[in-house]
Amino acid sequence: MSFSSEVKDELSRQVPTARHCRLAELAAIIGMCGDVCISAAERFRIRIHTENAAVARKCFTLLQKTFNINGDVSVHLHKGNGTSSPIYTILVKDHEMAVRILQALKLLQSDGEIAEHVSPANQLLVQKSCCRRAFIRGAFLSAGSMSNPRKSYHFEIVCASPERALQLQALIGTFGPDAKIVRRKKYHIVYIKEGAQIVDLLNIMEAHRALIDLENIRIVREVRNDVNRKVNCEAANINKTVSAAARQVEDIRYLKSAGELEQLPEGLAEIAQLRLAHPDASLKELGEMLMPPVGKSGVNHRLRKLSQLAEELRENKEEYNYD
Repeated sequence: MSFSSEVKDELSRQVPTARHCRLAELAAIIGMCGDVCISAAERFRIRIHTENAAVARKCFTLLQKTFNINGDVSVHLHKGNGTSSPIYTILVKDHEMAVRILQALKLLQSDGEIAEHVSPANQLLVQKSCCRRAFIRGAFLSAGSMSNPRKSYHFEIVCASPERALQLQALIGTFGPDAKIVRRKKYHIVYIKEGAQIVDLLNIMEAHRALIDLENIRIVREVRNDVNRKVNCEAANINKTVSAAARQVEDIRYLKSAGELEQLPEGLAEIAQLRLAHPDASLKELGEMLMPPVGKSGVNHRLRKLSQLAEELRENKEEYNYD
C-alpha cells in the first residue's frame, strides 16, 4: 500500500461526531467526485464515483450516520490500456432522500433548482474551524494524493475548476500552510511541496498516525542530509588544504633550487624546512612544531610570504630570459 493510500485509509476511519462536520466532508466528496442526475420526470439521483474502497466506505458511512439512509453501492471494473481497476459507485436512487441531501448541502434552491455553485461547498458549510478541517479531509479523500516521503515531499488535490481550487487554497490557508495552484491540462492542482507544511496539513486533516510516520521519515532524511553536507564540506576542506600544501611545497622547492633558502630570515627558513619535511601537516600542526609555537595565522603568513618570494623570482627570471 502506498503512503497516500495509507493516509486515506486512516482518514476514512475517522467519522466526525458533529453533524455540521459530516455535512462539510460530504460536500467536499460530492463536489469532487459526485454528480446529480435529473430524470425527465424531474427526479433527482446522486452518484459518487471513486477508485478507492476506503473513500467509498467513508462516504457510505457519512450518508448513513448523517441522514439515516443507505445508498446503493455497486462496483464495476474499469478497463483500459490492458489493465482493470475497480470503480466504486455510491448511488442514492430515492428522490426524496436525494432532495434531503441536496438541501442539507445547500445545493438545492428554494424553487427546486440545482444550485450551480462553482465552488464545491457553500460557504455556510465551512464557517467553523472543525468544518474546514472536515472539508479539506473530504477533498483529499476524493481527489488527493501524496508522494512517498522517502523520495520527495509532494501533496496535491485535483480540482475541476479554478474556483474550486481557489476555495480549497483559501481554506487551507486559514490554518497556515501556503498552498499553490498550478494548471495541469484541464484540471487545477492545489499542491504543497514543503515537508513541514505537509506535516501541518496532516495534522489539520487529523491523520495523526501518518503525521508521526512522516515526521520520523523527515528526521532520518534531515540527519542523513546533514551528515552528507558535513562530509562534503570536510572533503572540500581537505582537498583545499592538500592543494594549498602542494603549492607551498612546490614554491619552497623552487626557492631551494635557486639557492634562495639560505638567504631567508630564520623564521621563514624554519617554516620552509618544516613544510618540506611534513607536506601533509596542517597549519596548526606546523605551528605547534615551531619553538616557540606559532598560531595558524602566523604560519599562514610565513607560507604566503614564501610563495610571494617564489612568484617574484619566477617573474624576474621570465623577464631576464625575455631580455
